[in-house]
Amino acid sequence: MKSGPVSSLRRARQSKNWTLEQAVAAIDEVSEEPTGLTPSLLSAWERLKIRTSARYRTLCCKVYKLPAEVLFADQDGGDSPAFPPGAGLRLVHPYPALFAAMIEVVQGARQALVITGSRSRESAYLDSIVQALADRPTLVHHRVLYGPPRNRVLTDHLLALIRLRDPSERTGGVKTLHIGVVEDDQPERFFVASEREAVIVVPSLSGVDPFDTGIVLGEDDAGRLVQHAREAYAGSRRVETAATVRRLAGLDD
Repeated sequence: MKSGPVSSLRRARQSKNWTLEQAVAAIDEVSEEPTGLTPSLLSAWERLKIRTSARYRTLCCKVYKLPAEVLFADQDGGDSPAFPPGAGLRLVHPYPALFAAMIEVVQGARQALVITGSRSRESAYLDSIVQALADRPTLVHHRVLYGPPRNRVLTDHLLALIRLRDPSERTGGVKTLHIGVVEDDQPERFFVASEREAVIVVPSLSGVDPFDTGIVLGEDDAGRLVQHAREAYAGSRRVETAATVRRLAGLDD
């Protein structure tokens, strides 16, 4: 029997390797009063059998550090529900659907996570990357910039990555953090990919805003994008110390 789509709420729990019981305990911990939550009720939310109430949504957002439009997009009948690993080509639009799909790629990464582009400024998305690396020490991350970071939010994110992991270290003999900048006037590329799935940002369907439409790719094509980013990194200039990141961003060291 084929399994159905994995909901965003379940994907968030799985990204932390929590059982239902552990997730309930975490939700209880952030609440100021007894929640009455049970593993069976949480499971029903995850399976889209019951809609999560406003009170519990707030608690879940605190626990998983994700906005409600991501955690509950499929419950709310969004244009782009959560997708199973290996799903085929699919268009995502407007921005909340694109945002949810990108975070799901990050949360689903177990072996490789690659991200390209120098314009990311959505803090919840960037925080999900840091959380994924903190939760999975062996996850290998490549971040390929095309020119310097375009905003302070991304600069701070790069510094957070370097504080979390020393790019010069080798976990199990493998380097797990790679940050580089491509500076030879190549067109900027925007995608996030794991070994399981990928999202490519494409020109907007709704106007001049270029960041509200994307294409979701399944496992085979995602693997090709992982290799693409690795090759781009191999030809890039390394930006793997805090001082180098600050200089690249035009900040005082």
